[in-house]
Amino acid sequence: MKKRGQFITSCLALMVLMTVVLVGCGSNNNTSSNAKATEAGAATTAATEATAITEPAVKKPTVAFVYIGPPGDGGYTYQHDQGRQYMEKELGIKADFVENVPESADAERIITELAQSHDIVFTTSFGYMDFTLNVAGKFPNVKFLHASGYKTAENMGTYFGKNYQASYLSGIAAGKMTKNNQLGYVGAFPISEVIYNLNAFTLGAQSVNPDVKVNVVWTNTWYDPTTERQAAISLLDKGADVLLAYQDSPATLQAAAERGAFAGGNDSDMSKYAPDNYLTNPVWNWGPYYVKAVQAVMDGTWKSEQYSGDMADGMVELAPFGNKIPDDVKKLVEDAKSKIITGELEVFTGPISDNQGNVKVQDGQKLTLEEVLGMNWLVKGVEGTIPQ
Repeated sequence: MKKRGQFITSCLALMVLMTVVLVGCGSNNNTSSNAKATEAGAATTAATEATAITEPAVKKPTVAFVYIGPPGDGGYTYQHDQGRQYMEKELGIKADFVENVPESADAERIITELAQSHDIVFTTSFGYMDFTLNVAGKFPNVKFLHASGYKTAENMGTYFGKNYQASYLSGIAAGKMTKNNQLGYVGAFPISEVIYNLNAFTLGAQSVNPDVKVNVVWTNTWYDPTTERQAAISLLDKGADVLLAYQDSPATLQAAAERGAFAGGNDSDMSKYAPDNYLTNPVWNWGPYYVKAVQAVMDGTWKSEQYSGDMADGMVELAPFGNKIPDDVKKLVEDAKSKIITGELEVFTGPISDNQGNVKVQDGQKLTLEEVLGMNWLVKGVEGTIPQ
């Protein structure tokens, strides 16, 4: 019995020893696994941190603008510069610009210089078109975007908007505010851009006042306050009591205010120059487009196109009305604006005749955008000609 007891005791002792050994081994295995997991986690964290440190940031392009006038013109160039600043704020990019660049060989020289040190060059006036195209051919890796033109290349696109929609609305206001049915229009250059805006202004006025006439004077300037003022005075002397100017300065509005007439300018809200004599006028909002275009270059998705914004997407807007525009006139304009935005109202819908008596758009027909952009005739009611 004693031997049996000793045997059992020995067996039990052996079992306990084995259990201790097995538990010890299991404990060592877990410790080893945990250590390995900890080491693996640390390695992963270190790799992630290393990747975050070494992965290059998205390269922001260098951007430049070419302006026809000074940013302080209060009109066209001012609005482009506001768009540039908006783009800088949204994308964290500091862009360069050159102002007062003439539409001459000087433009090609300046655009060439900018292309040597920039990834994107915006040229913001119609007269830069051919110069931009020439430079684009020499710098295939640079993106060029030209405002208001119609020529493109693989690395050159165009952008503009249907500002004639807002010109039509300005015409409605002018047609209601005139006392003698005599309106005046100070035109910059006799190019299609100005012609279709003059025509839209006239059609808008005629939509509420069929007897209205519009006299036009061409200045052959974009920004020359002295010349534009003289043109406005000549229209006032002929009896016009409401004026609109397709110019970059507020000179027309200021001249009209001195005579007690109403007037509007172009490109930006000019009400501050003569709030009691201000009508309204088309306004550009370039900022969102500049953000979109530069972001597309950064994303690698940019492609050459002919972009045309409008009142629906916000590129084209209408300035606030002046202090003395009655509520019923405002409502007429706002109602028409809503129809333009929804597509119910198309500005150049027939019947439309030119001022020589020729039917240019048949009843119910609508001009295509290409036909509008190539317009070289004046609608019935415009008193004047297109210089050749």
